[in-house]
Amino acid sequence: MRLNKYIASCGVCSRREADKLIESGRITVNGEAPAMGLDVLDSDIVCLDGKEISPKKQHEYIAYYKPVGVVCTERDVHAKRTVIEDLGLDERVTYAGRLDKDSEGLLIMTDDGDLIQAMMKGSKGHEKEYRVTVDKDIDDEFIRKMSGGLYLKELDRTTRPCTVKRTGDRSFDIVLTQGLNRQIRRMCDSLGYKVITLKRIRVMSIKLSDLNLKPGSFVRLNEEQINMLFEETGLKNR
Repeated sequence: MRLNKYIASCGVCSRREADKLIESGRITVNGEAPAMGLDVLDSDIVCLDGKEISPKKQHEYIAYYKPVGVVCTERDVHAKRTVIEDLGLDERVTYAGRLDKDSEGLLIMTDDGDLIQAMMKGSKGHEKEYRVTVDKDIDDEFIRKMSGGLYLKELDRTTRPCTVKRTGDRSFDIVLTQGLNRQIRRMCDSLGYKVITLKRIRVMSIKLSDLNLKPGSFVRLNEEQINMLFEETGLKNR
């Protein structure tokens, strides 16, 4: 098994984040700094920050309602509250698709690196839905431009076409299939609007409205919900 996939299977992080751990020198294999792309054998001892890690046989799958003000990170000395601290779990889990500090809503948290990798793969077009309010009235032109794709100068990227539905004079729901940094806020900014509130209400088939969660609370996904995520991401049944 490739080293980054091995690390992900231990519930530490995604494969992309595993590559960063390897590059930063935090990973050793049999006491030595490994090369990128190394294949790990069953007999190898893999350590993170000097502590041995091994693949998990049973994984956690959690739906968490992140409140405004909580930061999506494991460690941040400047953050008053982080997602990991807010969950208060003994198990180490991470998120598939972050939300910025000023946003709230649904996070899928797991220690299953394969699922995180599959959910984060932008080419698959997995949907995330958001409920947004802005600082002034929106019109048909706003909806047309938001849904048609916008060039974001700061990122030098054009957003994918998406579904946008007006829900009020200053509110709309938007379904994205990509996850650019602060994407919705940047899209609104480019049209002269400021986001007032932003809530993620759905990740793929998991809807916040079905979970009966309050901000700061979480629930473990049931077998049906987990299997749906596996099916939607194209992973083999567990």
